[in-house]
Amino acid sequence: MALSSKLELRQGQSLVMTPQLQQAIKLLQLSNLELTEFVEGELERNPLLERNDNAGEPEERRSTDAGEKHTEENKNTSDENSRQDDEWLDPTTNQVQRDTETVFDTDAENVFPDSAEPGPAPSLNSWSSPSTGGGSGDSYNLEAFVADELTLQDHLTEQLQLAISDPVRRMIGDHLVDLVDEDGYMRGDLTNLAERLGAPTELVEDTLQTLQTFEPAGVFARNLAECLTLQLKDQNRFDPAIETFIAHLDLIAKRDLAGLKRACGVSDEDLADMIAEIKTLEPKPGLKFGKSSVQPVVPDVFVRQRPDSSWLVELNNDTLPKVLVNQAYYATVSKTAKIEKDKTYLHDCFQTANWLVKSLDQRARTILKVAKEIVKQQDAFLTHGVQYLRPLNLKMVADAIEMHESTVSRVTSNKYMATTRGTFELKYFFTSAIPSSGSGEAHSSEAVRHRIKQLVDNEAVTSVLSDDKIVDLLKAEGIDIARRTVAKYRESMRIPSSVERRREKKMASSTLS
Repeated sequence: MALSSKLELRQGQSLVMTPQLQQAIKLLQLSNLELTEFVEGELERNPLLERNDNAGEPEERRSTDAGEKHTEENKNTSDENSRQDDEWLDPTTNQVQRDTETVFDTDAENVFPDSAEPGPAPSLNSWSSPSTGGGSGDSYNLEAFVADELTLQDHLTEQLQLAISDPVRRMIGDHLVDLVDEDGYMRGDLTNLAERLGAPTELVEDTLQTLQTFEPAGVFARNLAECLTLQLKDQNRFDPAIETFIAHLDLIAKRDLAGLKRACGVSDEDLADMIAEIKTLEPKPGLKFGKSSVQPVVPDVFVRQRPDSSWLVELNNDTLPKVLVNQAYYATVSKTAKIEKDKTYLHDCFQTANWLVKSLDQRARTILKVAKEIVKQQDAFLTHGVQYLRPLNLKMVADAIEMHESTVSRVTSNKYMATTRGTFELKYFFTSAIPSSGSGEAHSSEAVRHRIKQLVDNEAVTSVLSDDKIVDLLKAEGIDIARRTVAKYRESMRIPSSVERRREKKMASSTLS
């Protein structure tokens, strides 16, 4: 068969995601910290973007501000205003040039207020020095004199230099220090390390035994039992009875004190003393050094109750980056640009800056829109508590606000809402439904978890509730739930089984008596 070429015309539809659309989707799912980092990068790359830290800006300049306050009272502007805004942001219109000439001052000092000005030479009595990066009293950096926090690796390395002088063993020790996590445990296989270093396994194990004598006691352990053993040996309290106790830590987890007493061969009093001694040990000795600071959750949305018992929903403006387009600089530089490459660069920067401002504003409005719908759906939770949390999914919110489920999913990722009942991630309000045993409404899975925890917390020592009994109590309240679901919810809340709870309550009552 002969080969031939031919021309065909086909018509079809396809979804094309432009780079700007991809960036807009990316902005939507960023947390407030990630968004701030992204905007800082754009401020460095784009000369037409600047921060809007001035409160007294002209109205024309504030109209491009991406940090404008959004509340649920804000109404959408009319089509006419939207069209005027688009024209004002369009670099092809002549209105841009007229506005920038009348509103903005094009002096370099006003365009770049942070630009450095030459000052007097530093005196000999000045604290600043080249080593601290200071050229004047204003640039003196006090943080240059603050010592860094001592990390666990630094602490172990210092001890390694003093404890081991042999170069080979010290090299092995350096690698073992690198395998220690922040809890103080060594995460790695000694055999693989010996093969990688080309050293005998016995030498690696011998070096590890030396490192296990370092401070704090318990570091370089490979599991909890070894960590406790190292600490007991450091205190000279590792006798045969306590060794047997450490070997049967699983019985402690099961609350099987009778089996643990038989295994150790001790009396009730001795067993209680050993348990008290174990409680004084540190299961994670490495956390004493170089603890990573916990970043507090900053809410993206505030929910407050009005005097008429309705709910006010507003964005946290402190989490919204406040940037605007420096149109005065664009109008000035575009007049002097002669090369086509420079004109293209300025035009691209201007378009990117306008897109970023619009995207940040649209992101804020979308978050507010989703948050308002969540508050509308979960108003009973805000008023009465978690037991009134309603079943909710992405589709219900997406249909109510006429958006796609994927958009709602991105909006609720890494976003937090501060309410009168605490700060919750937006995804917390999306719970599966547990059917009702009667003709009533379905129950939220989170509300059912809360009810199970209430039943367990209120149970008496003599009447510990089994999973079957919890199922019967929930069905009496109109909640149709299976026993395996109760067990799954109980385990997710780290509630022991009825047998373990009964042993724990008996031990607590005997200790009090």
